Amino acid sequence: MTTGKLVIGLDFGTDSVRTVIADADTGEEVASAVRTFSRWNEGRYCDPAANRFRQQPLDHLEGLEATVREALAKAPPGTAERIVGLTADTTGSTPGPIDRAGTPLALLPEFADDPDAMFVLWKDHTAVGEAEEINQVARSWGGEDVTKYVGGVYSSEWFWSKILHILRANPRVREAVFSWVEHCDWISAVLTGTTDPLTMKRSRCAAGHKAMWHASFSGLPAEEFLTRVDPLLAGLRDRLYAETWTCDVSAGTLTPEWAERLGLNTGVSVGVGAFDAHLGAVGGQIEPYVLCKVMGTSTCDMLVAPLDEMGDKLVRGICGQVDGSILPGMLGMEAGQSAFGDVYAWFRDLLAWPLEHLGKTAGIAEGTLHSLAERIITALSEAAAALPPDATGVVALDWLNGRRTPFADQALKGALAGLSLGSDAPRIFRALVEATAFGAKKIVERFQVEGVPIRGVIALGGIPKKSPFVMQTVCDVLDMPIRVARAEHACALGSAMAAATAAGLHADIPASQAAMGSGFETEYRPDTERAALYRALYERYERLGHFIEESFTPRGP
Repeated sequence: MTTGKLVIGLDFGTDSVRTVIADADTGEEVASAVRTFSRWNEGRYCDPAANRFRQQPLDHLEGLEATVREALAKAPPGTAERIVGLTADTTGSTPGPIDRAGTPLALLPEFADDPDAMFVLWKDHTAVGEAEEINQVARSWGGEDVTKYVGGVYSSEWFWSKILHILRANPRVREAVFSWVEHCDWISAVLTGTTDPLTMKRSRCAAGHKAMWHASFSGLPAEEFLTRVDPLLAGLRDRLYAETWTCDVSAGTLTPEWAERLGLNTGVSVGVGAFDAHLGAVGGQIEPYVLCKVMGTSTCDMLVAPLDEMGDKLVRGICGQVDGSILPGMLGMEAGQSAFGDVYAWFRDLLAWPLEHLGKTAGIAEGTLHSLAERIITALSEAAAALPPDATGVVALDWLNGRRTPFADQALKGALAGLSLGSDAPRIFRALVEATAFGAKKIVERFQVEGVPIRGVIALGGIPKKSPFVMQTVCDVLDMPIRVARAEHACALGSAMAAATAAGLHADIPASQAAMGSGFETEYRPDTERAALYRALYERYERLGHFIEESFTPRGP
């Protein structure tokens, strides 16, 4: 029996926001729309050389409204009246400073162009020094190590380090800010009109993995710990939160203003938000001990396990273990690589530099130059795939954006070794792809060393859909089969599943997965000979990593 009811999954990525309208009974996509963040696309408020990546919240609001409206316009008549739930996922940790009313400072005229008043994107690494200080104090302050549930190492990609960096760097923001909010929490708060920082529903996913929230701490880390890190953090804990909610909970219903702006009714339930990778794992039909790899510009590797089976086990070197962060009632574990597709994009841009800088002076049309640049990775993949493993002599290290797992360290740098005059572009590209696959293997090993079994691998995201060469390389390196989720927009589908649950259409998230999941379209299986070769090459990767980490990594604040 079908209800005929529909839900919306909103997926806020690094570059754009996507809206998917889905059938709550089957998961079938009714309509979708995507919009690139205009200011972000122009490169405003970012400085890649300084590892600064900020987003104006207007990009998020404009994209939200435009994509929902466009998706509704594409859908059959009467669609809006059938929509009963909506949930948003976002990147993270992507916190931003807010005033007492819960308004991001960047939405105030006096802060409209101040990058420090904006959301600090997940990939922003300006707070490397602050993360190092947090780690030092966590090990020396005399109290409980508050990093123990986030793998034992705090990262510059996360909540507290980013906040402290901006409080130190910008007196104007420091004076104006009342509290801070994760992007996923702000979206649901705006849509429901519950923006008061002291009462808005905060995501368990965001709080546990990035802000060191844990029930045993009675919430966030103790005031004594925070002020030991820096007195600038004094009082902030009380202006944040103690309670958190999982993604199966409703945060409220649409305000009249947002119902009108989106073309929906005020009875639409808005679910508590979560991070894109975690809801992507939901959409990819994650199950216990099956590693779900969300593979795009970076990777997020999700794993769930029954709480009673994990007990008090602490998994060192990952990005946190949180009760209910992925599937409520199960322990959610996160790991990942700070750069994956970004490694390939870096090499593409490197090769495209002459096209961009000399092509115009040679009279080549801009459209032609862009088309040529876009074809570089496809051409490299075809040429590299024709080379057998170890034919290049080149070994690469994938830390071009630092290392997320194992043991987060964003000060680390990438490397290439074994170059010769015969090291052409396809050979170097193959080495880079192998490096990202070796980085994926390090994550699997980290779980296994800590006693957490990996019984299968699921892949979703742009790379599994577009690059058989990359996927087969990862499969061979892991020496494990990899199933690719059929869902075209798995993160948005996961948000739609959460929306259906929060709206009361399904009993829980697993029930939503069973009803709305779309299964798998492809399975990669490892080649025995290549897998054996990669075991030897992996040792070279590890030796290079050890050398770079010991010899070329700056330390200290």
